[in-house]
Amino acid sequence: MNAASPVALPELLMQRLTAALPGREAQRRFEPDLGFGRHFGPPPHDARLAAVMVLLYPSAGEWHVPLTVRPLELTAHGGQISLPGGSIEPDETDESAALRELQEELDVSPNDVTTLGRLTPLYIFGTKFWVQPWLAVCDRRPAFRPHADEVAELLEVPLSQLRNPAGWNKHVRIVRGLESTVPHIRVGEHRVWGATAMILGELIALVGE
Repeated sequence: MNAASPVALPELLMQRLTAALPGREAQRRFEPDLGFGRHFGPPPHDARLAAVMVLLYPSAGEWHVPLTVRPLELTAHGGQISLPGGSIEPDETDESAALRELQEELDVSPNDVTTLGRLTPLYIFGTKFWVQPWLAVCDRRPAFRPHADEVAELLEVPLSQLRNPAGWNKHVRIVRGLESTVPHIRVGEHRVWGATAMILGELIALVGE
């Protein structure tokens, strides 16, 4: 796939998503070592359902992905880099939940978005969420208006930057008194790690094919 072609990429990805996905093999590249494979399910019976949106849009001649910096004061994952997303309500599908969250967080209307298909779900064991990622595309850069209660900063990241191994590295975190080696993707002054990096890892693999 040629990531530099703004016309061809969505069609190629939509076709690719109908076949078996790289899944765990792609995601594990960015899995923290203390994950011990727990991200890959099956989820427990009490797992909470959630959906996130990986949105591609063209800007300045190349594809971009919007990521959000969560406000520090949020209880769950405050200060971390996330994809737009959240819990699935009882009356909605995972697709409609991902579209709703995209609109609530970044004010991108579902009418401006074409969904391409599902990526591989994963279990976030720390918060007991079973997360279904969706891949979608806009034909132009959206007029983003981040919601301040949920987004401290919007990061518009070129797909070429996410794919560049020069930005892949590892850092050490202390988790419940234990050292954990955590792979990340460097985006400016930020480190994208955890579930967000694992989901992007599958996108990187798909585009790299």
